[in-house]
Amino acid sequence: MSDAQSSDYLRATTRFEPAAVEARWMKEWLASHLFHAEPDPTREPYSIVIPPPNITGVLHMGHALNNTIQDALTRYHRMLGENACWLVGTDHAGIATQNVVEKMLRAEGLTKEDLGREEFAKRVWEWRLQYGGTIIEQLKSLGCSCDYDRERFTFDDGYVRAVTRVFVELYQKGYIHKGSYLVNWCPRCGTAISDLEVAYKDMPGTLNFIRYPVNGGGSVTIATTRPETMLGDTAVAVHPDDERYRHVVGKTATLPLLGRELKIVADERVDPEFGTGALKITPAHDLTDFDIGRTHGLETIQAIGQDGRITAAGGPYAGLEVEEAAARVVADLKTLGVLEKVEDYPHSVATCDRCGTPIEPLISEQWFMDMDQLKGPATEVVRDGRVKFTPERWGRVYLDWMEKLRPWCISRQLWWGHQLPVWYCEDGHVNVAETEPQACAECGSAALTRETDVLDTWFSSALWPFATWGWPDETADLAYFYPTNVLSTAREIIFLWVARMVMMGLEFVADVPFHDVYIHSVIQAADGRRMSKSLGTGIDPLEMIEKYGADATRFAMLLMSSSQDVRFSEEKIVMGRSFANKLWNASRLVLLASEGLPAERSDAHQVDRWITSRFQRCLAEVEAAVTVFDFTEAVDTLYHFVWDEFCDWYLELAKVRLYGEDEGQKAQAGGHARWLLAQIVRLLHPFLPFVTEEVAAQYGEAPLLKQKHPLHDEALLSPADEAAVGELQAVVDALRRLRADVEVAPGKVLEAVFVAEGGGASGRYAPYAAAFRALARTEVRFEGEPAADATVVLVPGGRLEVDAVADKAEEITRLEQQLGKIEAEIRRGEAKLSNEGFTGRAPEAVVAKERDKLAGYVADRDELAARLARVRGA
Repeated sequence: MSDAQSSDYLRATTRFEPAAVEARWMKEWLASHLFHAEPDPTREPYSIVIPPPNITGVLHMGHALNNTIQDALTRYHRMLGENACWLVGTDHAGIATQNVVEKMLRAEGLTKEDLGREEFAKRVWEWRLQYGGTIIEQLKSLGCSCDYDRERFTFDDGYVRAVTRVFVELYQKGYIHKGSYLVNWCPRCGTAISDLEVAYKDMPGTLNFIRYPVNGGGSVTIATTRPETMLGDTAVAVHPDDERYRHVVGKTATLPLLGRELKIVADERVDPEFGTGALKITPAHDLTDFDIGRTHGLETIQAIGQDGRITAAGGPYAGLEVEEAAARVVADLKTLGVLEKVEDYPHSVATCDRCGTPIEPLISEQWFMDMDQLKGPATEVVRDGRVKFTPERWGRVYLDWMEKLRPWCISRQLWWGHQLPVWYCEDGHVNVAETEPQACAECGSAALTRETDVLDTWFSSALWPFATWGWPDETADLAYFYPTNVLSTAREIIFLWVARMVMMGLEFVADVPFHDVYIHSVIQAADGRRMSKSLGTGIDPLEMIEKYGADATRFAMLLMSSSQDVRFSEEKIVMGRSFANKLWNASRLVLLASEGLPAERSDAHQVDRWITSRFQRCLAEVEAAVTVFDFTEAVDTLYHFVWDEFCDWYLELAKVRLYGEDEGQKAQAGGHARWLLAQIVRLLHPFLPFVTEEVAAQYGEAPLLKQKHPLHDEALLSPADEAAVGELQAVVDALRRLRADVEVAPGKVLEAVFVAEGGGASGRYAPYAAAFRALARTEVRFEGEPAADATVVLVPGGRLEVDAVADKAEEITRLEQQLGKIEAEIRRGEAKLSNEGFTGRAPEAVVAKERDKLAGYVADRDELAARLARVRGA
């Protein structure tokens, strides 16, 4: 827009209205492909791959926080001159997506089996085309500068090829095999899930004490929280050092209800402190029991089926659902007289992370991936710093987990996902290939059937940092943008995703997938509980954006991005809205008051040199904070600089020249204010992109992503000017306090004389006489005698004697009241510091802070006492 149009717009727009502005700018940015990047050997690359949200997902607070962080980093580095690319995409989310579509089918009276696998897949693709891009559009409303031209999907054709290649190569290396093992089975989802997809919930329960007769005489009592699993018992185990049971080891017991003969074995894995110290062994339904069963060659009897019902092995209980079977078993044990007692026993129950159904540990034939060969290099790169975690403690958690890795169950009994590239002939020979073989490689049979299982979603997600750049082809994108710079993510997927990406990147691209891993905080509900729709504690970030604007929401997210978990605060979003509006109005003031002037830094005036120096310190602090991913510190520093120093002090001081009669002073102040505003807007842009872009458009610098980040220049630091203006601020603050203390009417102008300390020069504040008038409504003279009844205000370098603030009696009463309050604080502080219980136990920093407070009160008391004495003697 023209200068005249900009001026008219600024005059007319007295508040920043985010809704219209944000939508308009995102539309312009997308239309111009501003966020797109291509390999450029002349520039340093900076790349991030977004943690791909599920296609079933909608924006929640975790997304809002993490994507604001990634966007701030991307914009920041792009403005540093780096060729920044933030690659975006979504995950096909096997279980979650299949559950959504099956729910939709149930509403139509259908099941996936009614459709068949091929038709079901078509329905899922149709659903994905209609709803799968919802969260991508929501990212745009947050202001995310992703490279939308590069959007990927973990089930697009190129990605399927990459996943297939990885599976085949790992199989050929011997890392992938098929076998029977105890897995976590979700009866609702009808599939195995990994240990990391199990959510533990504290639930009420009971501990049942059941007496098993020992053959030859006597009995042994076991304790269990799951009496229905006794239908699959094949042994009783005790600890070899437990004297209570040494006499029964090697004998057999009889299983109540079913009469099955059970071995009694000794095993060190038994906890003698739990229950009675005797453990029922059900190898088919518990991991520890499974391992004990293998050690002792025990029979494996599956009493619970994949449908969550008791199998034929359960005899008269066959066909019952687990909960009903548990109740029937307990009732029958009571009737039989072998249920000794039942105790309340709250315990942690394993549930499916996707649907909340209790998990059934079952022995199942699945595909497993051995981790032993992959974990070594992935451990070493964290130990040697090639991959660095922030905060550091999460690196230690990663390393601890690596030491305990078990084989990964990578197969899922689903219809939506990457179907395993495995074919079987009629003789059971296994054929693994990237494309469908025409005949069995072992026997030549042409009758091949494909494996129906699909891969765990996290298997395909583990390839995200390199498959998205075109691997397995050796593309220019892969060579230029990989490895990426940083991964910002949540702690709960360090093992599900982060570790596996490191393993796969090293195995297939021979390099780490990223150099830094930033683990962001978790935003809790305001009451400290986790955010959850079901608990009624969820906060919809889209509602916050609609109510307050994206910039305000982003500001709050970054302010809450502490290294510790934080409670949600809507007040911080309100604070962000006020901040954006403050910046807008400050910009209006500068641009309208300096209309027609060029933006040019000036060193001629002390106030200009002071704010330049203060900006340099702000810039250095922001850069240091971003470097260590301390976004709270970065935005807090910016907030206080812009609000407190730029708006409340600099602009108020600059107004004296901007609105004065000296054209030279006006041009100087206006040019410097314009220059500084442009620097501030550039520095703020990665954090508050919309309001800054709207401001920059008024002086022709939009889009800001094509502008350079402000440059830190030590030569522009001026400690002397900072000290001098700091004293000026102290004078203004002292006068404002005085006005507040004696309740001077806002419109009344006070008069004062400055008296220099020790008879020194009294003109040190003379250049700021107009500033005192503007900021403290006080006419300050620098010569002449003060009034006899003047109120004394101590300031740096001397004192101000203020005329006729209040009559003598009122002034004495006011000072005495203040002195009484100060002396009470001194007594409190002295008592606290004389208490050895406090000084001996409290942290040193807390004690030091209390001493500083006391010293401040003592100084205030002395100043007030001196002032009171002068007033009384006047």
